[in-house]
Amino acid sequence: MTGDGTRCVHGGHGGHVVGEPVHPGPVLSATFHLGGPDDPPPADFYGRAGNPTWRALENAIGELDGGECVLFASGMAAIAAVLRLAGRDGALVLPSDGYYLARSLAHGELAPLGVDVREVPTVGEWPAGVLDGAALVLLETPSNPGLDVADIAVAAAAAHAAGALLAVDNTTATPLGQQPLALGADLAVASDTKALAGHGDVVLGHVSVRDPALAERLREARARGGAVPGPMEAWLAHRGLGTLDLRLTRQAANAAAVATAIASHPVVSDVRWPGLPHDPAHAVAARQMRRWNGVLRFTLPCEAAVGQFLAASRLVTSATSFGGLRSSADRRERWGDDVAPGLVRFSAGCEDEQDLVADVLAALDAVGT
Repeated sequence: MTGDGTRCVHGGHGGHVVGEPVHPGPVLSATFHLGGPDDPPPADFYGRAGNPTWRALENAIGELDGGECVLFASGMAAIAAVLRLAGRDGALVLPSDGYYLARSLAHGELAPLGVDVREVPTVGEWPAGVLDGAALVLLETPSNPGLDVADIAVAAAAAHAAGALLAVDNTTATPLGQQPLALGADLAVASDTKALAGHGDVVLGHVSVRDPALAERLREARARGGAVPGPMEAWLAHRGLGTLDLRLTRQAANAAAVATAIASHPVVSDVRWPGLPHDPAHAVAARQMRRWNGVLRFTLPCEAAVGQFLAASRLVTSATSFGGLRSSADRRERWGDDVAPGLVRFSAGCEDEQDLVADVLAALDAVGT
């Protein structure tokens, strides 16, 4: 198998055809020539059903994930399709400390329809009987924003023993950092808005699966629900994917440097990043993650302290996404996460390490002054 960088650069691109563009643009047409009334339907006939630009990116992501990829208009559209499909067949088991909108969708939309929605922590013992009658277990690892790490192989064995599927939200790790399908998961879900596209200019998501029949069900759900990606967004994400290997390398190195530098700062507590040798998640993460990620978390004394930190920084943007070129920070309690008021999710960007560390330490020094 070729390396990560080679697969990122070349994945999803066609052969070398003389006279054809090396970098083809997006196919923007919503309609396609059908031929005669008796001709079989072509691969593309209407923009909600399929598009060559989608398929190029799906092929590239599928190769990285080790499965068949189905692209969606957003990460939430991808998670929603999975939960809605599985909710027809039994109970849903979700992380109590994962992304809040996934829980909101399950409780606000599916539970009123009679779906049994259960919650379990990312780490720790699950309650007895929680998998009884379950159709799907959703993990998020590393979790968002806590950065706890679940053992995917163990969870897959437990889910399968109960007759349930296992889906893993792989957004934080990326396909280069972790391959849930190879660890036993049935579905790998991600928001490609984050590190995969990497430039903060698209909203996109995907689900990769090993079962072709499940992939077809997801495509049908995408078409019925209209959660289809735009060709321009797919094209931009495919362009961004080409540098994922390079960006992830720099982001992980910057995350390591920032986490190490701030660990002893007097206004900082509870620094978490799976790559730190002393982190509670490190042992499991080191066993199942191929590479480290660029997202860490830490806690400041209060909400006002977070504001002071952000105001004093020259390089860290106050923004609620992560995985981009520029470092950003987000106070997670403002969105409804059950965390301390001063908990900060920090996304390390691609700045020079020494510049970023110096800026973050100077901004922390300004807290409370």
